[in-house]
Amino acid sequence: MGKCTSCGAWNSFEEEIVESSVKSTAYVPKSLVRPMVLSDIKAEKLDRIKTGIHELDQVVGGGIVPGSVILLGGEPGIGKSTLLLQVAVSLNKKVLYVSGEESPQQIYLRAQRLNVPSNTCYIYSETNIAAIIQEIKNFAPELVIIDSVQTLKHPDIDASPGSVSQIRETSNLLIELAKQTHTPMILIGHINKEGSIAGPKILEHMVDVVLQFEGDMQNVYRILRSNKNRFGSTAEIGIFEMVQSGLREVSNPSEIMLSGNPEKLSGVAIASVMEGIRPLMIEVQALVSTAAYGTPQRTANGFDGKRLNMLLAVIEKRLGVKIYTKDVFINIAGGIRVQDTAIDLAVVAAILSSLFDFYIPNTYCFAGEVGLTGEIRTVSQVEKRVKESAKLGIQKMFIPSGDIEQRSNCRVIPCARIDSTFREIFKKQAD
Repeated sequence: MGKCTSCGAWNSFEEEIVESSVKSTAYVPKSLVRPMVLSDIKAEKLDRIKTGIHELDQVVGGGIVPGSVILLGGEPGIGKSTLLLQVAVSLNKKVLYVSGEESPQQIYLRAQRLNVPSNTCYIYSETNIAAIIQEIKNFAPELVIIDSVQTLKHPDIDASPGSVSQIRETSNLLIELAKQTHTPMILIGHINKEGSIAGPKILEHMVDVVLQFEGDMQNVYRILRSNKNRFGSTAEIGIFEMVQSGLREVSNPSEIMLSGNPEKLSGVAIASVMEGIRPLMIEVQALVSTAAYGTPQRTANGFDGKRLNMLLAVIEKRLGVKIYTKDVFINIAGGIRVQDTAIDLAVVAAILSSLFDFYIPNTYCFAGEVGLTGEIRTVSQVEKRVKESAKLGIQKMFIPSGDIEQRSNCRVIPCARIDSTFREIFKKQAD
């Protein structure tokens, strides 16, 4: 090409050699870190930071580990900001509360409801990640709370706050800062319509602890679960009650979740379930009625719907009870979701109670996993379940045959199969 298309000059092109800026990977810099034998590694014992909220400390494994990053997710309005503000004002430490969603005046109005004055909690309303990191370095807090990670923005990234690239870069900078300065951080994360934390999935891999704050918006109780914990168990839960002055810890949830069924209605059974190391007595409610629209409905609230279908098939096959033309509704009282399979026996009891309109006394308690052959399988930590049942006045506890240990005032009744167990229960009620 001899003529320039811009200026029209002839023979004006000149060759210019541009060297690549990418360096060769053949040279590997010397690393200061050397491989070590596992047995020679000495770990430093880090003192955990107690938040002053026992339920939260229990879920994270006994307190917050210095330098750790905790991600807290939950539905809008469930109480995430309220919980962390209570942590900020309860700690007798220097806390920096970074808010990208609310002004300092709005946070102050919420803090007034808590009735807990704090001279160590500092509010910083900012969304620029560069300014936040600089303020953390200058301020040197003992705990940093970010509300929320979806509102942060990196000035060098041309994307709106909350996008995948913004969340990935801003959270990565915060995690690096936490590890370098040994400053613990708690990040609040929004969730999407599927219920998972919004943003890239790598965010949950990068942080040390992932907490889920859940509950029914129409119910006052909230459940704090741990989906990931590098420093403790993920089986623990914390239970809170939303009141006018904030979130109140529920130390004995069994008494709250049991209504006692004073009117002696059918379709109610008490189950003993384990949430981590804590035994809970919960009320299982069932309603069985004739299908009005042809196709029977199967609805479960707080219980796995697929497991409900399996239990209904076992009832039909092993008990000979025709239930395929009935609507079946299951509800776990208190608005909590149960994952312990030991609730199977109580679900079957509540279904049969509603179907035959027989009342199960509120002094009966059930704990057992139901198998496909109709056998009642063993469950874990039976002794704790029995002790908790006796504490709440349970007189008869139905557990699998191999788990019999009579060590309390509660009478333990062995159960091998659902057919023999429930024929005996309902026969006594009929007599």
